Amino acid sequence: MNENAAVQALAALAQGVRLRVFRALVGAGPEGMTPGALAAMLDVPGSTLSFHLKELTHAGLVTQERDSRHLIYRPAIARMNDLLAYLTQHCCQGVDCSPGATVKARRRTTC
Repeated sequence: MNENAAVQALAALAQGVRLRVFRALVGAGPEGMTPGALAAMLDVPGSTLSFHLKELTHAGLVTQERDSRHLIYRPAIARMNDLLAYLTQHCCQGVDCSPGATVKARRRTTC
């Protein structure tokens, strides 16, 4: 992932309703959800939800598939993982800073 793609994805998530929609879709997993189910779950009007789903789709964080008369929205897990990898790519200058890392290693650099 490059910087422009990361900025676009983060900008899409930097809005309360969109973040809630994305988290709900991640929770639903590969099965995804219909707009009606999302609207009911999040108590968001359909027209508002449609706008936010479009923004998330444009950022590549959500995919859309037609199943008969229904639209199914799914989280783009690979894109989400690419964003997380981009954000943590240079964490702690390569030193393991996880909670289980040795104290000596953590003293050299901290997150």
